[in-house]
Amino acid sequence: MDSDVTRMLGEIAAGRREAAGELLPVVYGELRKLAAAQLSRLRPGETLQPTALVHEAYLRLVGAADPGWNGRGHFFGAAAQAMRELIVDHVRRRSAAKRGSGRRPAELDAAFDVASGDLGLEDVLAVDAALKRLEGAHPRKAQVVVMRYFGGLSEEESAEALGVTARTVERDWRFARAFLHEALEQKDG
Repeated sequence: MDSDVTRMLGEIAAGRREAAGELLPVVYGELRKLAAAQLSRLRPGETLQPTALVHEAYLRLVGAADPGWNGRGHFFGAAAQAMRELIVDHVRRRSAAKRGSGRRPAELDAAFDVASGDLGLEDVLAVDAALKRLEGAHPRKAQVVVMRYFGGLSEEESAEALGVTARTVERDWRFARAFLHEALEQKDG
């Protein structure tokens, strides 16, 4: 399957638009798992569904003029980023009416705990703002967060997608977690 995905991604990059339609059935299951994992971090009762998130993210991915994917890992990293952006947009719209609730953003450890399942609207926005600050100062380290946390990619898959070693990804991941933790602490203080 990995070779099929890589081949189809190459065809899409080469301009064969029909390949985008052929790719979705091949990657749909993995994208659905990725979406469900991201949405599981939110509090129960969120109205965004995994299927809708997959379709919206996929439309963003294949609608780009030149996606420039460097293989399967890069594609799923881009999918994770698209899903993250869609979730943040959704949360922003929902939180517009709920400003001023007084809740503190979640600690980074809780925000990075996939099983926590209780990130509130304010927490999602706080983590997104901190991640944007990291992206501005250290773009590759922010990409590592998107691939590892949001995309569920391993160190090796992330390293391959970024063209670095797994050890570099491990160091970037440690740095990014510390940076984000400090950014969230400053916001609380």
